[in-house]
Order: sequence, then C-alpha cells, then structure tokens
Amino acid sequence: MARWTEEDWKRCCASTKFAKEMAAAGPFVDLHHAVRTARHIWLNLVDVNGWLEAFANHPAIGSTSPSVSQWSKEEQSKAMSTATDSTMEELKEWNQKYQDKFGFVFLICASGRSTAEILSELKKRYPNRPIVELETAAHEEMKITELRIQRLFTTTEVAAPSAASVDPVTRAGDRLGIMGAHLTAVPKPSPENITGTPLRTRPPITTHVLDVSRGAPASGMEVVLEKWMYNTNQPPSFTERDHPGWTTLGFSETNNDGRSGQLMDILDYIEPGFYRITFNTGKYAPTGFYPYVSLVFQVRENQKMEHFHVPLLHSPFSFTTYRGS
Repeated sequence: MARWTEEDWKRCCASTKFAKEMAAAGPFVDLHHAVRTARHIWLNLVDVNGWLEAFANHPAIGSTSPSVSQWSKEEQSKAMSTATDSTMEELKEWNQKYQDKFGFVFLICASGRSTAEILSELKKRYPNRPIVELETAAHEEMKITELRIQRLFTTTEVAAPSAASVDPVTRAGDRLGIMGAHLTAVPKPSPENITGTPLRTRPPITTHVLDVSRGAPASGMEVVLEKWMYNTNQPPSFTERDHPGWTTLGFSETNNDGRSGQLMDILDYIEPGFYRITFNTGKYAPTGFYPYVSLVFQVRENQKMEHFHVPLLHSPFSFTTYRGS
C-alpha cells in the first residue's frame, strides 16, 4: 500500500487542508483509491480558502519564470510548443484580464492542449459570474491534481531485491511483478494485465443531452457525476438527496454534439453502487420549468464490466431518459 507525506501531496495540490487530509487518509491500495479519496477531500472537505491557496501556487499559462515547477512545464509543453509570439502576447493579456476580474490565475488542465485551445477556453470562460468561475476553476484544479497523483504513483518505485538474495525459481516467477513495481499492491491478473490492451476505450459511465424542443444536441450544459459512498445494496433515501455521502467523481460541459467530457476514469471494472448524474438545465434554459435534473441509477455486482450510457432528452417542460449503449 502507498503512503506519502503532506509535502508529497502538496506537490499534487498546494492546499494545506488537502495535503493533511490525504496524508491522514493513506495508505492507498492503488491509484484509483487515491484519486477517489482526493476527489472527495477536494470537493467536499476543502473550503474556498483552500481552493484559493491551491490556485495561487499555479503559474499563469505560458509563464517562463524560473520558479515554474517541472511538472507544470511538462503539463504546458504542448501549449508552449504551439505558441507564436503573437499568441503568447495575447495569452499574456487575457491572463491579466482574467486575474483582474476574478482575483486568481486562469486555471485549466493544459496537458495536451495547444495555445489556441487554451486561449479559446479562456475567452469562453471570461464572461462567467465569479461564483461560477470559482467552481469551474476548482474542477480544473482537480483534473490537474489527478494527473499529478498518477505521476506520484508512477515515479515512486520500490527497490527490487538483488539477484543474489533471490533464488532462480523465485526470481523467474517474480520478474513481471518486480519490473515497474510501485508503492501499491500488485494487482491481480486481468485481461488488461495479460494482453496489455485495456478492455475499455471510454469511461464506464457516459451521457449526452438532446434538446428535443430544437431537435438538436444541447451544447454547453453542465453535467456532474456523483457516487453514493455508503452501502452499495441500500439506495439513498429521498431525504438523503443532499447528504455528504454523495461524492463528486467528475464535472463537464456538453460539447457541440451534446456529449459530456470525461466524467470518470477509464476503468475496466466499475465499482458497484448507486450513481447520480445531475444536469444544470436551469442554466441552459433559464425560462424552463426544471432548474436541474438528477438521475440516480444502480450498478450491480454482476454488471462491473458493462457500459452505462445515460442520456437526457430535454425540453423546457419535460424530460426523459433511458439506458443506452
């Protein structure tokens, strides 16, 4: 099992509260366990001051200051490699405009994004109300933190025993376990371990939204995926709809095709239990009847390998859903 100090966790997220809670919550049996715990702590236990403390540790996108960490440089590598003098100057100007308006640096999970993509997203988010942008930035911080937790797991290796101290039979049998071993429990063999090919190419839970009043995809609708953290066989009651037992797994907005971004990790085996997808229909259609729509569904033990596509068909005065593929 993997255990790290508060300083280790601060490399992933600079919030003191987050680092303390993660250090106390360890050790973690694997990466998934650590990420799931981190999401719960960041979104449910860390307050706004903790969010702002973490935001303040991030350099502006495109910053060339010597104090920028190696992880930040790597995360921004595509943006830097695709930048021109004019786009860098424009990015600098918009970064300053954003900070003047909101009081904190523009945060986005920059990994794999070009300068043009980042600029486009910055301009899109700039008109947001501060309370909306604060929450958006918090979710981007969580994405960055997840990437860094993964780095923490993959860069901290267990020292392998010397060849002299292991007999030839044991050495041959343990070779695959020793190679690339990390501070985690060795997973049980699975089709992915054997073939090297993941069984899934997308997360186990996905969604899309169709605006049936227009006969078109609903673009720009906010979507949140949550999981009930208690008894997997006992559904949350109606009175527990606001219970802290609901922990956020992911947040996104639907794209031009009405499809949400990735709401959870790509896992071959989804954890059984109750899940909830909430759609911010009130923001999308302010004159509609429903301020939001929440869909609760169950994943059973014998369904861990299945895919759950839960769409929303939305209009101002009605909605429906189904389990798709």
